[in-house]
Amino acid sequence: MAMLIHLDIVSAEAEIFSGQAEMVFAPAMMGEVGIAPRHAPLITQLKPGEVRVQMPGGNHQSFYVSGGILEVQPHVITVLSDTALRAHDIDEAAALAAKEQAEQAMRDQTSEMEYAAAEAALVEATAQLTILKRVKKIAH
Repeated sequence: MAMLIHLDIVSAEAEIFSGQAEMVFAPAMMGEVGIAPRHAPLITQLKPGEVRVQMPGGNHQSFYVSGGILEVQPHVITVLSDTALRAHDIDEAAALAAKEQAEQAMRDQTSEMEYAAAEAALVEATAQLTILKRVKKIAH
């Protein structure tokens, strides 16, 4: 029997996931991290991207996070993010529209602050589209 760790993924609006996992992969600022049961305690910032959860029995679930904090304790992992969505809940049309708007705003370059906001929006939209592409590829 595989060892398990409890995972909570929480957004500003609601708890997105709470359950047991065999392994969790998350987009930390310095690169992707993989967390197994009994991992050493860790707190790190997350960048926009995919949290992949290896479920008991070998199934996988994917979640989009807009960034946030990852806290690891020996028996509990907590992901706190302003925005967190199950991969199948991502609106592809909205993500494409957001990506196009961000690219246009970056081309317009009205100020450094607006450019930085557009760049952040582009990173988030691109992360969502990347997750959708990977999830669709696995489903086929």
